[in-house]
Amino acid sequence: MPSGGLGGRPVLLLGNPENHAVGGDESSWAANWPSLDGRKRWLTITGSNHVSFTDVPVLVDEAGITGVDGSIPSVRAEQLTRDYVAAFFDEHLKGIPQPLLDGPSPVDPEVVFQQQP
Repeated sequence: MPSGGLGGRPVLLLGNPENHAVGGDESSWAANWPSLDGRKRWLTITGSNHVSFTDVPVLVDEAGITGVDGSIPSVRAEQLTRDYVAAFFDEHLKGIPQPLLDGPSPVDPEVVFQQQP
């Protein structure tokens, strides 16, 4: 992280709770959070693991391989990843406000806002 922050650039942190929640195994997110000087969101998805945010879980499901993903169904992890990443890009690249990024939603109870907006 540059000492002067990111020049006001927006940041979306999306991870699994074991590593990326406040107090999780990966301390760099919490350490760098105060230096992020643009609009920022820090989200974790309950039941996810490291590969949950890629196409790996969907592909291994199709191949019939078990034990690769977290407890969240692969199609749900894929949908949440698409929804939140698309909302972030729509808001910051297209200028379209995205209420999805404003705080927790009962529609997506797996998504935990680690730091409130």
